[in-house]
Amino acid sequence: MLLILSWLPLAAGAAAPRLAPAQDLAADADAMRARGTVMLVLYSRHGCPWCERARKEVLLPLQSAPESEKRVVLREIAIDEDAPLTDFAGRRTTHRRFAAGEGARLTPTLILYGPDGRRLAEPLVGYLTADFYAEYVNRTIEEGLARLQAPSRRD
Repeated sequence: MLLILSWLPLAAGAAAPRLAPAQDLAADADAMRARGTVMLVLYSRHGCPWCERARKEVLLPLQSAPESEKRVVLREIAIDEDAPLTDFAGRRTTHRRFAAGEGARLTPTLILYGPDGRRLAEPLVGYLTADFYAEYVNRTIEEGLARLQAPSRRD
């Protein structure tokens, strides 16, 4: 019994992979501008099983894919948390207030942003299956990247 219990602190300390929580969207936006990427934000709430499935089945694999770094920055905002946040304009707020301002009330919700904080695609609300969701997420990212690059095509 003692041997079994001895590994519990190690297991409890081993955190599952997570999306980076949003902390400073203005700093993220500067990096996005430099790399020509977009930002996909998962709006979640604690205890949301659909958020966990979206994160585990689609978003974490996307985050770990080598080509993703060149396309998209992934962040998470907990709509039921008062974690400090700096918005795209450099103003201090919280996860809860920012989510409310963005109209993210249902979870999971994914919103794609450009470096200026503008939405680049329609939000994805809810979660059905990994296959369809992954396709919708990829399509949304591609649509956002195309919109982001559209002004440079006019040259």
